[in-house]
Amino acid sequence: MIYKIVIVDEAKADYRKSLEWYKDINPELAKKFNLSFKKSLALLKENPLHFQIRYADVRTLLIDTFPYLIHFTVYEKLVVITAIYHISRDSKLNLF
Repeated sequence: MIYKIVIVDEAKADYRKSLEWYKDINPELAKKFNLSFKKSLALLKENPLHFQIRYADVRTLLIDTFPYLIHFTVYEKLVVITAIYHISRDSKLNLF
């Protein structure tokens, strides 16, 4: 089953900040981050239930090679990405 992915505005802002940070360091690194993120989205489209629930109904997926977690919830055929956080970032979502 293929799931539809929706990214909330806050998660889009998280992604843009992270991408800009990598661009400032090295544009090639930003390209690799973007590619890893797209691969993560492809995994979510195919099988989002494969990833464990970390808190409430929120599941997480670690972006390959980068220290970022995608936080998402699954509703029938829909995956809603609510946040993209650096794993050492202090946030309200770090409840686990």
